[in-house]
Amino acid sequence: MTNKTPMRLPPLKALRVRHPNKADTNPCLVVMSSVLSCWASAGYSSSGCAAVEQALRACMDAPKAPPKPSNTINYHLARLSSKVTAQPSRKK
Repeated sequence: MTNKTPMRLPPLKALRVRHPNKADTNPCLVVMSSVLSCWASAGYSSSGCAAVEQALRACMDAPKAPPKPSNTINYHLARLSSKVTAQPSRKK
């Protein structure tokens, strides 16, 4: 049996998870772009865009979903980083 030393990981500057809270896309964005493209091609007061305009009004009047609670992973990583990473020694 050989005596193996455990593998050491390189020191980390900071513990951090990138972008834990991704922004949700707006559900009315597609309908709004359809309305704008319809207006651009047929004119603002065109009656052909009425169905798309009604779809946009219905989307905008729909109740909003409650916001998700924010992710606190980076807060907890910063709080516990002193216990995980080795602190540099102070020189006198």
